[in-house]
Amino acid sequence: MPELPEVETLARALRNSLIGRQIVRADVHWARAVITPSSSSAFADQVPGHRIRDVRRRGKWLMFALDGSKWLLIHLRMSGRLVVEEAEVPEDPHTRVLLHLDDGQQLRFSDPRKFGRMALVDDPEEILSGLGPDPLDPALTPRDLWEMLRGKRARLKPLLMDQRLLAGLGNIYADEALWEAGLHPLRRSDTLSEEEAERLHRAVRRVLEAAIARQGTTLPDRRYLLPDGRPGEFASHLAVYGREGKPCPRCGAEIVRVRLGGRSAHFCPRCQPE
Repeated sequence: MPELPEVETLARALRNSLIGRQIVRADVHWARAVITPSSSSAFADQVPGHRIRDVRRRGKWLMFALDGSKWLLIHLRMSGRLVVEEAEVPEDPHTRVLLHLDDGQQLRFSDPRKFGRMALVDDPEEILSGLGPDPLDPALTPRDLWEMLRGKRARLKPLLMDQRLLAGLGNIYADEALWEAGLHPLRRSDTLSEEEAERLHRAVRRVLEAAIARQGTTLPDRRYLLPDGRPGEFASHLAVYGREGKPCPRCGAEIVRVRLGGRSAHFCPRCQPE
């Protein structure tokens, strides 16, 4: 699933090619891709005629600001992908929604696993109100994070992935930030000192900014690609995620993977003592 760095990279790339373009037609090939309005036919009727004013990100959501005070929100979930193609290029068989633009190009939402969702709303808070703060928001201080963490009695790794706490972290960058901060993924959040929370705050930002600078992480399954088909380049810089049995780049100890519910956590047992 694309996380904050991948979605931020996509927003920046799409901003360059889509701002000023008008949507002239919408084809919904799979109705359940649209969650608002309640019917895909209403979506197809309402979105044409709107011009794209900006492309932003909130957590893992892409936000297209449209004229007329409308917003198009897209969550890629597990396998969603957005590409801008010329109309004559054959469609991906997994294309779920197709937006025709006034320059002859198409914004295509492809999603093999059908988990991704799209919404056309007047106010983004209709969909995004439950999200926590953005980890890169300058207003989020280390003390804020400490207060948030000590108010919970949860394991660090699953808590960092809870979008109600912080919007945008997932499996990859929670592992990487905890390694950077030297904190065990099973550590209980309410046991962190203020200094440890400050370390974690710094680590989260450092990891996310480094991943954005390298346009995100493309794993071997290649579910995440830039709109032009290029992979993100951060995979070669991962310290622990997906590196079970390999040496820790900091101390040389063997990276360990443990199961946490339906997910995994990768960590260095020497750098991140339990």
